Amino acid sequence: MSRARAGVIDGERGFVLHLTPFRETSLIAELFTREHGRVSAVARGARRPQSKLRGALMEFQPLELAWFGQGEVKTVARAEWLGGQALLSGRALLYGYYLSELLLNFVAREDAHPLLFDAYERTMARLAAGDLSPAVLRIFEHALLREAGHAPAFDRASGGGSIRPDRQYALLPEQGLVDVSGVGAHEDCYPGSVLLAIAADDYRAADTRRHGMRIMRNLIDRQLGDKALHSRRLFQELLQA
Repeated sequence: MSRARAGVIDGERGFVLHLTPFRETSLIAELFTREHGRVSAVARGARRPQSKLRGALMEFQPLELAWFGQGEVKTVARAEWLGGQALLSGRALLYGYYLSELLLNFVAREDAHPLLFDAYERTMARLAAGDLSPAVLRIFEHALLREAGHAPAFDRASGGGSIRPDRQYALLPEQGLVDVSGVGAHEDCYPGSVLLAIAADDYRAADTRRHGMRIMRNLIDRQLGDKALHSRRLFQELLQA
């Protein structure tokens, strides 16, 4: 647990989501921490060869962090790699950028989400271990949307009834999951069995993987509006190369 005193936070567990060069020798680090949420902080002199921060501020790696300051942008005082996790590479690296970009878009600064942090930490560990299954992304997307208040309860229909595996449901804005069995085709319609599997984060079935990707993308895009995700575009370009 981190310690706070007079504007100083020390011993906080976190990750670097993004680094931006600042002036000649410094960096602006977007951090995601367990007890303080997303924090923007300047790492002064971090681009100098002799800086202790230069090698420590690694994206997608578990860190112990300290910072100080009262304003919107803090100052990094210390960063130490906690170890025990391989560096991401290849497709795992691209997945990491995607998940970090989601956090930058969905999580407000200094708004703590401990459960979401734990989900991100588990996801980074799975990617580092070489798990590139679709379930890794879907489970985190579900956790993010749930914490942000943008995901329906996938085991409950609109009006409070339980989802039935043998029924068909439409996912409608502002209404949630509506039983449309026998009504006819609907462009955003899903089997109840798939929705129950998503509620349990169980992506073993091909139908759940297929529908789950569509559902999560629709929910995410609904909140992003016209804003495009750079990591998603890069992934599409790599697939077409």
